[in-house]
Amino acid sequence: MAETPSTMLPLGTLAAQFKLLDTISNQFLTLDELKSDKATVIMFICNHCPYVRHILDTLIDVVKNYQPKGIHFIAINSNNVQKYPADSPDKMKILAKEHDFTFPYLFDETQDIAKKYQAACTPDFYIFDKNLKCVYRGRFDESTPGNDAPVTGNELTAALDNILANQPVSENQKPSVGCNIKWK
Repeated sequence: MAETPSTMLPLGTLAAQFKLLDTISNQFLTLDELKSDKATVIMFICNHCPYVRHILDTLIDVVKNYQPKGIHFIAINSNNVQKYPADSPDKMKILAKEHDFTFPYLFDETQDIAKKYQAACTPDFYIFDKNLKCVYRGRFDESTPGNDAPVTGNELTAALDNILANQPVSENQKPSVGCNIKWK
């Protein structure tokens, strides 16, 4: 497992449009169908990454806490499933059902969307405001497998709380660290 930091998409960047397969509903969904008029969180995750698995339960709690407040969450897996079959769409659907995902889990088969978002690792988090401008990119919190820091999601949720309070999001943001996206 190669520890890879996120590339930190420039703040203010407009969210790239997409139409990707939702492995839960088996429907193709677009950003315009999934976005929120408050904030949209796009998360690059996958099934097998130990960094994702480390935060997954707390991430799901955060999602379930913020969805009723009008925040939308979108998970995208861009890994090469030829080399990493544990990340295939059928396995994505199983993981989503096992963990009761209340958000779409999209498959980026061509990896074009990961490239447009400059995603580098899993997990990699982006928050876009109501105008789909990037206001946050980086980590969930400081916890990683083996560093003994508690998994809280406090860095992502601080940004979401500021958005909900109509306050600016701090530009002091730290890159996420995780497994590199498995490129073709």
